[in-house]
Amino acid sequence: MLEGTLASPRARRGGALLLAALVLVALNLRPTLTSVSPLLGDIRAATGMPFRLASLLTTLPVLAMGLFALAGGRVSRTIGDRHGVALGLVVIAAACAWRWSSAGSGALIGSAALAGVGVALIQALLPGVIKHNYLPRLALTMGLYSASIMGGGGLGAVVSPYTAHLAGDWHVGLGIWALPAAAALMAWYAVPGQMPEAAAAGRGLEPLLRNRRAWLLALYFGLINGGYTSMVAWLPPFFVQRGLTAQHAGSLLGLMTAAQVVAALTLPALALRSADRRPWLAFGLLLQLTGFIGLQLYPDTLRWLWVVVTGFGLGGCFALCLILTLDHLHEPRRAGELAAFVQGVGFIIAALAPFAIGWIRDVSGGFGAGWLLLTVSAAAMLGVTTRYAPQGYSAAMRGLGANKNR
Repeated sequence: MLEGTLASPRARRGGALLLAALVLVALNLRPTLTSVSPLLGDIRAATGMPFRLASLLTTLPVLAMGLFALAGGRVSRTIGDRHGVALGLVVIAAACAWRWSSAGSGALIGSAALAGVGVALIQALLPGVIKHNYLPRLALTMGLYSASIMGGGGLGAVVSPYTAHLAGDWHVGLGIWALPAAAALMAWYAVPGQMPEAAAAGRGLEPLLRNRRAWLLALYFGLINGGYTSMVAWLPPFFVQRGLTAQHAGSLLGLMTAAQVVAALTLPALALRSADRRPWLAFGLLLQLTGFIGLQLYPDTLRWLWVVVTGFGLGGCFALCLILTLDHLHEPRRAGELAAFVQGVGFIIAALAPFAIGWIRDVSGGFGAGWLLLTVSAAAMLGVTTRYAPQGYSAAMRGLGANKNR
């Protein structure tokens, strides 16, 4: 853990290099999602995809993130965390390279699903690695990790349409992300970072499947991230429909992501003063409510404000929800298994949101009802937040491992 790794200058350098590698890896976890929506007009014009089918470009990778995150424990026990993360980067790079040369909607949808598999492997393994190496500074490190994920999403939203414009080809805007994935792979293998020890005997998913708190955390994570996946998929098309250019709409998504980055760094730091994460989670959800309501009522006059407020709420809640999950169990391997389960089930839930809003858009011709759906979901999660009193973690996790912090 960090206390040990900071014992010597050499160890401190190793810890800093590992942290830098974690940031580089995390930057690759969202561009395959956020690069699509700013280019959706060009993609639909070239392929003839209706909105309902185009929603699969966001829904399928998020669904794959969920399904394959549940296999994270098996991957860790089979090839280890280091090789598991590397495999995820290879899969992401392959999916982006496929997009570079893809011509039809089927290839685009297949590459989206493949990218989701790579992201799932990485997201399932890195929280355990972080808790193992940085336990005394868990909240700050998870905040940096979350901010890096969001920052990568912002780069995807801004860089992809710009690159496509320069190249005169939207394929380049989607496929260019194979290059940073390859760079992250080299950086990851260059760092001799410590990984959690393999479990003596894998218990699989069965104990988590029987635990009510694990399911509640997964539902919470899923509905919170349903707001993010929906905004990634439909915020640029929403504003393009209202008369903005694809570049301008993509910039708004980039602005939302910048707010997420700030929140992912800020709210975990503020939450350090107390083991109770509920006040800051509630604050993030209230910001989301404000933003979603603003998008319904005043989408043109104050668009930048609603985008920033929503992004701040989404980014803060993403980071804090992961921290909340890891707080429930002390031992890094067990906490990592819980985080993989929560993300697995949660991303399956989150995958349904953009599909539902795409269906609503096709039926109604607008996005207003979709923003209303997200408003109701955020309000419901405010009620669930009250359940996460830290003194109840041990009882909630009974049978999954002792929590020495509680």
